[in-house]
Amino acid sequence: MTFLCRRLLIAFALLMAVAPVASAQEGFSLKEPPKVAMIMIYQKNDGGWTQAFEEARVKLEGELGMKIPFVENVPEDEVQIRSAAEKFIQRGFNVIIGTSFGYSDAFKKLSEAYPDKAFFNAAGTTNGKNLQGFYARTYETQYLCGMVAAAQSKTGKLGFVAAHPFPVVNWTVSAFALGARQVKPDATVTTIFIGAWGDPVKERAAAQALLEQGVEVVGQHVNTPTPLIVAGEKGALGTGHNRDMTEFSPKATLCSAGFVWDRYLAGEVKKIAAGGWKTNPYGAFMGIKDGGTDIACCNAVVSKDVVAKVMAERDAIINGKKIFAGPLVDTGGKERVAAGASLSDGELWKLDWYVKGVITQK
Repeated sequence: MTFLCRRLLIAFALLMAVAPVASAQEGFSLKEPPKVAMIMIYQKNDGGWTQAFEEARVKLEGELGMKIPFVENVPEDEVQIRSAAEKFIQRGFNVIIGTSFGYSDAFKKLSEAYPDKAFFNAAGTTNGKNLQGFYARTYETQYLCGMVAAAQSKTGKLGFVAAHPFPVVNWTVSAFALGARQVKPDATVTTIFIGAWGDPVKERAAAQALLEQGVEVVGQHVNTPTPLIVAGEKGALGTGHNRDMTEFSPKATLCSAGFVWDRYLAGEVKKIAAGGWKTNPYGAFMGIKDGGTDIACCNAVVSKDVVAKVMAERDAIINGKKIFAGPLVDTGGKERVAAGASLSDGELWKLDWYVKGVITQK
């Protein structure tokens, strides 16, 4: 997984840095009305990444007025990915949605083998006339959760359980800290990287270590709800990632930074149905405004005043506010973003530093 993630980040960094403006292309149209199917990398009720797609799939059925079949537990293996996709295609489905970076190469080959079908792939790095990779600006909602976390803390001493020190994680950690320091300027975010996307044992150990250091609220960018469960067991608080994780630890979960893929995909499928659909050759990268991510807010213990401030910031983000706007300095005091400037998408995909207030541990 580590090797694959490094490939993902290198590919995205290159794509976003090469050309921020998409070139003109001829639109794509299906020969028949859209029939959508989904291929899931893990089981649909995994509590995190894949369950966010399952929830989106159910909402899409209502929004689009169609049944959307799916297959679970399809690993990042080209033969198995192609087999799953072709079974749907043989049954007449012409819009295939994948849910993993590791599907990228297989989906590229499928899109070329079936140029009259449409393909989407979450976290995918391959794109084409009939293929769209997509991901979300998760830093936007982590910033909002950081605000909530700081508001519910007495000392501003926060923690974060993170998977890998990769850009897609680094930006969530730093955004969480920026949101926290918006509320409490001296807030700190002690972060432990566990070296895995979903390892409950390591997540538990990391969360316990943070709480033993006096952390009051634990944030996360890992796949399982374990950090929240540990926080609940210890009488502490936490924030979720991927989807609303309240069900796993109702008292501890303040809010969650989740994916809302249905908001993006519903619009895209409707564009396909209308004909002349155009993909972004550098991948779709959506924030709250465009339906990639949103905050599930908030636990009843969060005051109405805090919720109002968080929602006001959410509105500001929708209206164009930049999270990584200068002046910003890193943990060593070096200026990274000057006043009046902000990080570009290319710089985000190569982010290898943390904002002031972040304390990293392994």
